[in-house]
Amino acid sequence: MIFAVFNNQDLNQVTWEQRAMGGDPKYEGSQRIPDFPYSKYAELCGLKGIYCDDPGKVTDAWREALASDRPVVLEFVVDNEIAPIPPHIMKDQARKAVKAGLRDPQKLGIAARGFRQKLTDMYENMPGRRHD
Repeated sequence: MIFAVFNNQDLNQVTWEQRAMGGDPKYEGSQRIPDFPYSKYAELCGLKGIYCDDPGKVTDAWREALASDRPVVLEFVVDNEIAPIPPHIMKDQARKAVKAGLRDPQKLGIAARGFRQKLTDMYENMPGRRHD
């Protein structure tokens, strides 16, 4: 059993629905969460803890997790400045997300980075591309 934790010290993914579905702006006071060492805590509980903060080592981290002889907490440190855009965003969701971003102009750059990341993901997963 593998638990993958995407640690960005932010509840951005949790409140994505609030913003994308309702068009509400991000409220910083409820977003930030204290840093917590998930992989280290797993070790204290007798589980295997794996910490990964380097995108170039994600494959190795997964391989280590899959080879484990016990349950694993695989902690990925991710950028909280990349918007969580779902794989199949609906037109209405995109419109409301833009509306929320316009209420919070400094966050428009976050949406742009999220969109760029989504385009990169789509390119990397195109048929005919080699995957390890």
